[in-house]
Amino acid sequence: MANRRDVLSIVLAGGEGKRLMPLTRDRAKPAVPFGGQYRLIDFALSNLVNGGQRRIVVLTQYKSHSLNVHLSRTWRMSTLLGNYVTSVPAQMRLGQRWFLGSADALYQNLNLVDDASPDYMFVFGADHIYRMDPEQMLDQHIESGAGVTVAGIRVPLDQAHQFGVIETGTDTIVDRFREKPQDPQPIAGDPEHAFVSMGNYAFTTSVLLEQLAIDAENDSSRHDIGGNLIPQMVKQGLAHVYDFNANEIAGVSDRERGYWRDVGHLDSYFDASMDLVATEPIFNLYNDAWPIFTAWKTAPPAKVVAVAQHGPGQIADSLLSNGVIISGGYVRSCVLSPNVRVEPGAVLENCILFDNVKVGAGAVLRKTIIDKNVSIPPGYRIGVDSEQDRARFEVSPSGVVAIAKGDVVG
Repeated sequence: MANRRDVLSIVLAGGEGKRLMPLTRDRAKPAVPFGGQYRLIDFALSNLVNGGQRRIVVLTQYKSHSLNVHLSRTWRMSTLLGNYVTSVPAQMRLGQRWFLGSADALYQNLNLVDDASPDYMFVFGADHIYRMDPEQMLDQHIESGAGVTVAGIRVPLDQAHQFGVIETGTDTIVDRFREKPQDPQPIAGDPEHAFVSMGNYAFTTSVLLEQLAIDAENDSSRHDIGGNLIPQMVKQGLAHVYDFNANEIAGVSDRERGYWRDVGHLDSYFDASMDLVATEPIFNLYNDAWPIFTAWKTAPPAKVVAVAQHGPGQIADSLLSNGVIISGGYVRSCVLSPNVRVEPGAVLENCILFDNVKVGAGAVLRKTIIDKNVSIPPGYRIGVDSEQDRARFEVSPSGVVAIAKGDVVG
């Protein structure tokens, strides 16, 4: 096992998240709520902390206020043992410019690496949904002598063109790494699947520093880890792949094994949310052996109220957070965040409601995501008429309606 004191973890949380608009209109993508009470960044941080990695730096940039507030209120570690989770905004240490890419974000923050002096480093993305023990990847990384180990997940070959594809032979050495190729190559011995990058890396620090310096001098580089740094290291024979399917997590069923979702746009965000509410959820939030940590909202328990002719309504296959009150409403396959109110006769199907959303009596919502502090008028209908929806709101290619934080509806 690696000496944990010799490892520094960096979580990249500076992306704009344009494809997830309007949920990222007022916040960074890693700060987008998910699963009722969590933020996207909680999943990466929980995996690191559960795996014993507790020296963590979060690099932020765009619209980072709510993310920084969440980190400061939630992710407090004991300093007695030198543990910390700290956010570091873009500091323009190398001139008057923002991060040019994820590799440049690391390069501009090498002072953090100098201060920590780690032998090894994890560099994780901040906005994916999964469970992973990073220690197991680090063990393989050290044993193989790799300069970088890329966490790879098996996906059907016809879907691999959407991702960075890792091509290997019969061992773990990466032969090629290509971003979104139209002709992805299958895994040796598994012709129906390809390895794609999860956006998680284990580096040997000395090698990373050398490679970042080379990349920084390359004027033709976009200074991106996946697009430039990893291909550069592949050419030098320094890159290996870690098979995510081999990762063992206590409490994870065969159904959940290998679960990873990139929630980069509205449709994938919606689909991952619906994974949570299945009768046998594909991703189980109730695994006490590997919990997902977050801040608890100070609110009373969820409450279901019977109202006149509607009685208690009907509620099935849904997540109800603290402070939710459903008064004779009909709720199926929904994720309701803290302090949501559903009034008599309202119908919600396949919906995701963020904090403090109020749904008026008799309203009908289907396949809809509503950001914080929005009130839906009584009798209002969303997700029923696609032409009306597209005239009023943001609508994804698969028909998911999204309403931004604080918008006035009606």
